[in-house]
Amino acid sequence: MIVVNSNKVKSEETSDEIVGRGPVYRKALIDARATGGPGVLLVTFGKGARLNFHVHDYEQILYVTEGKGIVATRDKEYVITPGTTVFIAPGEDHWHGATADTSMTHLTVQKPGIKLSR
Repeated sequence: MIVVNSNKVKSEETSDEIVGRGPVYRKALIDARATGGPGVLLVTFGKGARLNFHVHDYEQILYVTEGKGIVATRDKEYVITPGTTVFIAPGEDHWHGATADTSMTHLTVQKPGIKLSR
């Protein structure tokens, strides 16, 4: 069993090529290496911050905890608010982030394996 209090985990700025506009901060709550399966991250996007289009090797689940954001495919954008849960299929080209006027935080559950798409 792994038990983690997110208030005791240090937030780190994410600055890899997946970030389109920042700032984007994350707290690694449960490391996938410790589970042998999915990991859990708490990700906070500053106002207008977002990721670039990317794909995952495995499914990803998002659960919005604060603010207002957008999750999008190449064809459609969805506004997401606290309580929204999103399932993203493996290989589905997408991005997510905050709206221009508010920050957004979501919990993400996923196995490792992410790459930038063009």
